[in-house]
Amino acid sequence: MRNLLSALVLAALLSAAAGAETRPVTLLFTNDFESAFDPTEAYWREDIEYIGGIAHLATLIEQYRDSEETTFLFDAGDIFTGTLSKLTKGELPFELMITLDYDAMSIGNHEFEYGWLEFAAQKNRASFPVLGANLYYKGTDHPYAQPWAIVERNGIRIGVIGILGRDAATALIPSNIAGVDVRDPAPIVTELVRMLRPDVDLVVLLTHQGETAPMQTDDEGRPEVRRDIDADIALAGVVAGIDVLLGGHADAGTREPVVHPETGTIIMQTFGQGQHLGVLRLDVDVDGGGVENFDGRLVTVDSNALAPHRLVQEKIDRYRSRFREYYEPIATTESGITRRYDTESDLGNLFADILRIEAGTPIALMPSGALRRDLPAGEVTLIDLLDAFPFTDRVAIVELSSGALLDIVEQGLSLERGMLQVSGLEVRYDRSKPVGRRIAGIEVAGQPLRLDGTYRVATLEILAQGGDAYTAFGRGTLESMSEKRFADVLEAWFREQDVVTVPPRGRLVPVP
Repeated sequence: MRNLLSALVLAALLSAAAGAETRPVTLLFTNDFESAFDPTEAYWREDIEYIGGIAHLATLIEQYRDSEETTFLFDAGDIFTGTLSKLTKGELPFELMITLDYDAMSIGNHEFEYGWLEFAAQKNRASFPVLGANLYYKGTDHPYAQPWAIVERNGIRIGVIGILGRDAATALIPSNIAGVDVRDPAPIVTELVRMLRPDVDLVVLLTHQGETAPMQTDDEGRPEVRRDIDADIALAGVVAGIDVLLGGHADAGTREPVVHPETGTIIMQTFGQGQHLGVLRLDVDVDGGGVENFDGRLVTVDSNALAPHRLVQEKIDRYRSRFREYYEPIATTESGITRRYDTESDLGNLFADILRIEAGTPIALMPSGALRRDLPAGEVTLIDLLDAFPFTDRVAIVELSSGALLDIVEQGLSLERGMLQVSGLEVRYDRSKPVGRRIAGIEVAGQPLRLDGTYRVATLEILAQGGDAYTAFGRGTLESMSEKRFADVLEAWFREQDVVTVPPRGRLVPVP
């Protein structure tokens, strides 16, 4: 669907409009930054060595502000996650966005990692609008967040609306968003566009919806795991009057703008993690509003070519100085331990084993989406470990029937939210089969799964509550929810090891 209509063809048609007085406007945008504060080794690319880093991104943003006539900076959600974000309950990500001088952002699912009440208070820190037009306090018509804003610069007025998709709202611990209703965004956005249109030159919609991103550092270079922007295309098709839609949640990088063939809405999104800056140049009709011409692209944040922004780097350093103990080594690994979203992974096996040992159950299930960083070879600091698992989930034990367990494993094989990493199970699968029929064989501790049996399964709080779309856990019986956070379990286990070794593979085996 990305090739619905050539952006160049539509641009040529729009520029043919006679007599319009236009002004150049540049929209800079990010999405799914997820506290990726430091540059990452760009091992999947041959042209650069390191990519991203918020201080380097800030320098790139400043360069565009210096060279363009009128610029605005937007974000499409998921600024939280990571250890420093968790330790400050989201304070640091907001503080950095203040320094970068964002104009507005939409709310993502990760903004609820520390609970809906905590975020309700923390978003007041922002000096810019934090938008969620379809979010309401549970059971009321009272908005949970500011729904829209008008931002103005150099005489150009932009009406900005933000929404959180209902599907994205399932990608977190359900109790963390329990006090918020997430409503169908289409009728709400339709009414807001109708209201804003006469008073602004442009309408920009910031969305956080669609398929959950593959959570891979290198998803830019792995088309087999990459998500689409179908949800954004669909919303743009049912709401007329949106000039630009900047999306998030799927990390579905659009190298060039996608244009809806019926409404003309221009749609873009980055790959997330601060690895690219989205740049959309527009010629705006200042008489009647709307876009006369445009050009958009994703600009790589080449860390080696961009000096870190002084003010941003100083702010990060100040926060890090408050948590010096997190930068001390706690263990040593014999080799790097990597994660994967669509296959069995070394990090997934290791964390699933630790979870099973902690709970004392025959089986443990670990969601791939919870694994956020690879572990380095050699010294591992506490922040390395906690950035690999930056969440607040407690350890849960659920008793599941064999039927429910099979459905849960099958759902993982669909890759809707990534392949479940397992301990105590051996699963043979065939992904050429239809979704729901991909298990070719399954054993527990070397014995075939008993089809009439029940099993004690260790997992994380998010899955035990039926979150991340794993509703089949609701068919089980919650045996216990520990007071221990899994992050604390990981830290204790790593501190006890002389050398952390990679567990053997062979738990999730594709059949020919």
